[in-house]
Amino acid sequence: MMEILSPAGSYEAVTAAVQSGADAVYLGSKAFNARRRAANFDDNSLRSAVEYCHLRGVKVYLTLNTLLSDHELPQAARLVSFCSEIGVDALIVQDLGAVRMARQAAPDLPIHGSTQMTVHSLDGVLACAALGMERVVLSRELSRQQIAFICRRSPIEIEVFVHGALCMCYSGQCFLSSVIGGRSGNRGMCAQPCRMMYGWGGGADSYPLSLKDMSLVRHLRELEEMGVASAKIEGRMKRPEYVAIVTRVYADALREGRQPTQKELNDLSAAFNRQGFTDGYYMGKTGPEMFGVREKEQIPERLFAQTRQEYRREHPRVPVRFSLEMKSGRPLRLQVEDDRGEQVCAEGPVPQQAVHHAVTEEELCRQLERTGGTPYLADEIETAIDPGLAVSLSAVNGLRRRVLDDLNVRRIRPPERRSGQFVPAPRQKGREEPPVFTVSLRRGEQLTRSLLEQGPQVVYLPPEEILSSRAMVEAALERSVEVCAALPRICWDSERGKLTEQLEQVREMGVSTALVGELGALTLALNLDFAPRGDFGLGVYNGETLEQLKEMGLISATLSFEQRLAQVRDVSKPIDTELIVYGRLPLMITQNCIIKNRTGRCACQRSNTLTDRTGAQFPVLPAWGCRNEILNSKKLFLADKPERWQSLGLWAARLSFTTENPRECVRVLERYQGHGGFDPSDITRGLYFRGVE
Repeated sequence: MMEILSPAGSYEAVTAAVQSGADAVYLGSKAFNARRRAANFDDNSLRSAVEYCHLRGVKVYLTLNTLLSDHELPQAARLVSFCSEIGVDALIVQDLGAVRMARQAAPDLPIHGSTQMTVHSLDGVLACAALGMERVVLSRELSRQQIAFICRRSPIEIEVFVHGALCMCYSGQCFLSSVIGGRSGNRGMCAQPCRMMYGWGGGADSYPLSLKDMSLVRHLRELEEMGVASAKIEGRMKRPEYVAIVTRVYADALREGRQPTQKELNDLSAAFNRQGFTDGYYMGKTGPEMFGVREKEQIPERLFAQTRQEYRREHPRVPVRFSLEMKSGRPLRLQVEDDRGEQVCAEGPVPQQAVHHAVTEEELCRQLERTGGTPYLADEIETAIDPGLAVSLSAVNGLRRRVLDDLNVRRIRPPERRSGQFVPAPRQKGREEPPVFTVSLRRGEQLTRSLLEQGPQVVYLPPEEILSSRAMVEAALERSVEVCAALPRICWDSERGKLTEQLEQVREMGVSTALVGELGALTLALNLDFAPRGDFGLGVYNGETLEQLKEMGLISATLSFEQRLAQVRDVSKPIDTELIVYGRLPLMITQNCIIKNRTGRCACQRSNTLTDRTGAQFPVLPAWGCRNEILNSKKLFLADKPERWQSLGLWAARLSFTTENPRECVRVLERYQGHGGFDPSDITRGLYFRGVE
């Protein structure tokens, strides 16, 4: 049966989830997880939580789903080793460097790919499988058809979010909170600026980035039939009562093979909602009706009080089989066997010949059934009793308690696993000479002879723009300027055919490299014999990630722009590294077209700008597959500080051109090469000097 996986941001939430029917819980340590503001767990409480869950047959997954710096990896390795030692059932990981580290520190501890890895295609799943992962959490934006397609072909388990908050941006690709506020979602500190007011052009007067919570409770049977292994509930920042209510509704509906009752739907809504729920992504129906905000909170005190009473008492859930033997002249013997085949035996007093009353089978069974207050449920009782014998019922009760106590010890015993040691790869300094310049363009018209005369090393251009700009692409190749196909950040399996056809055509034109920002694109590029270069979407935050990407065939990689320049300098560089030093940084990529939501029709060719409460204006541009990309209001500009980024060991400094016209592209490149006087009026230094939380 499909697993119900519940969130646990605190120990009480663990209790709430388990006593409400969860098959597994996911939780985080005090560091290195995407909900660092939750209560989370230290070593002692984590060990206790694992024992509590394992005693009751519930699995525990630890979230290690943030990007980690090189100096954090050894501390994370100690956490991973501890998790393996105490029996945590799996790690949920975002960072490829953390995957590499965990394989060394705890070779036998299973790894699940986090939704923060932005896996949204079969190619992405296959890449995770090749890295040794046993499960991957798909992006929330996928439709039922895409999920089914992946499940039918996946060699590993698939996990799907079924209830809770929806981010406007694909998880792992959102930089809104970090760029405008210094609190990174990729580091577990998202401030949720998407829930604030924005407007179009003028003032901020609506909530175009605030989605309703998702609810797929009506689709559980279909998900199970698809082959989804785990149905995941979001909410580690939510109250234990919320966890209990949502878990119970989903667990009961799934196990009883039915749709939720109206009361259950009402309870879900009362626990938390944003003007209702949505299944829009799952049904493939995006649009304005998916959006909502949290109205003035009215805590359902009566419902929550009833819920607390329920999850604070033990609900027996582990079936056991008792075998009682009472023979003349031999000690009373009781054996218990649980659902995993664990067996425990104990012996009691020798029964006496009855003088007045011989104990009956019914009386003995009644005592063995008294498992209240324990996790156990007497599912079956076998007896082998000689007639005419007497034994005190208190002795039977004591024997029952003994075998169950011994069974407790066995059930919480951690599995035998190999221990390992994380040994960071030898540090490599990178290039001694100043970096070359690369340019990324959105439109073919930005590729001009004037730009090529400035001598960029690489020009990144989307495949469709390469095909529409054949003459200029040929001119670039004649000048020995590498033209690299910039693959879309998001490409579903249903869109793969179109992209493959385009890539085959650009390869025939002489383009031999591809810029990839997620694992699915990497798999596709390698399958089509392109030499891959890594984009910022891969989340390169440490040298171990670069080592992993090198092993996967990449020839270069773009470092995360959420790092400080000192971190960029210090990261080990086993392959060529690149850093974005100019342009409007990408803040979000969205499946929901907010441009169409605004106008009711496609209006991508117009200038579309979101305005926040401060008056800052964020360009909204079309992205592959009728998606949107939201860019920063200010342009990153470092041309006046070349000494700060030219000696970091980089192979290349990238100028990212998005809203610039062709002449602006030339002027910016000239300025970065030390010529001309281009100076944008509204600039940012990004996060390179201030860093992120």
